Amino acid sequence: VQLQAFGGGLVQAGDSLRLSCAASGRFAMGWFRQAPGKEREFVVGISFRDARATTYAAPVNGRFTISRDNAKNTIYLQMNRLKPEDTAVYYCAAAESGGSYVNRNSWEYKYWGQGTLVTVSS
Repeated sequence: VQLQAFGGGLVQAGDSLRLSCAASGRFAMGWFRQAPGKEREFVVGISFRDARATTYAAPVNGRFTISRDNAKNTIYLQMNRLKPEDTAVYYCAAAESGGSYVNRNSWEYKYWGQGTLVTVSS
């Protein structure tokens, strides 16, 4: 399974950015991030079957939106009202969970992309 994440960059606080992640198949998917000096943390997950089944981490809830295009096996992360504390390497990940289950834990994800850097300046 291959995952390719795209879309990172340098933006200013308050700006928006959209990340995408193309998978070589259809999976339950998620985004994680790792800021400098910190552990990797869950950002958002979306289920295999139902694109409405999503779970967001509290710091991004209401600002970030995950979506998926099943025809392209691609997920997107629309990030609005970005803050300096959103600065991190963002990783997409795929889990083999079926149905409408949303994975939150990193150990549930079997496949990982290479990461894309998002830098938000103040």
